Amino acid sequence: MKKGKTKPLAQEAYDELAEAYAAMIDTKPHNAYYERPATLSLLPEVKGKRMLDAGCGPGAYAEWLVSRGAEVVAFDANQKMVRLARQRLGGSAQVFHASLDQSLDFLEDGTFDIVVSPLVLDYVRDWSLVFGEFHRVLKPAGWLVFSIGHPFSMFDIYRQTNNYFDVELVQYEWTGFGKRVIMPSYRRPLAEVINPLFQAGFTLDQVLEPLPTPEFKEQLPEDYEKLSRNPGFLCLRAVKKLNGR
Repeated sequence: MKKGKTKPLAQEAYDELAEAYAAMIDTKPHNAYYERPATLSLLPEVKGKRMLDAGCGPGAYAEWLVSRGAEVVAFDANQKMVRLARQRLGGSAQVFHASLDQSLDFLEDGTFDIVVSPLVLDYVRDWSLVFGEFHRVLKPAGWLVFSIGHPFSMFDIYRQTNNYFDVELVQYEWTGFGKRVIMPSYRRPLAEVINPLFQAGFTLDQVLEPLPTPEFKEQLPEDYEKLSRNPGFLCLRAVKKLNGR
């Protein structure tokens, strides 16, 4: 993080959770059997592609991508997650400490085929900068795939006000990684998800409101029934326009 810049959101919570998060990320149902398979299903062929894992956490996505023949550059705002990702990847991918709250100056223009950013953007207030940077580093017709908390469920469960149209800072209790932490994030209406994509020069290609997998049902049958009727995550695929913005 650059000197004088505000610390990225949720770092205290992730400092507390980092080791437990890394230990559980491959088997925790909401990640392993719900969000991750949905987000991965939106990726095009990754073999031989240069990919950016933006907000890599402990490296689960990056490892999957490398195992399928992608050249991966990854980064995360949390220093503990960066260390854990480097341990997991063992030098098979470059892993940097960087935040989506700032320009990605260490990445060159037009050098990536695909950007993937799973469950990260909810911690960022200004998406115009983020999508502008993703647009800059992608090659023409490059892909952006990302996942977030579903705007409907975020408003229904976590809102601090009764105004759906606000972009607001919310917080809620996480207990799923063996520790109790208060996790802050931003919730926003659907228009504030989609319009910044268009303004940055992307075309929306696919929208996925995922359903939990059968493996999820085996682990958490009650949550499976809830998520089979009410959305938890929203996954999107966009493409950089050939003619710029």
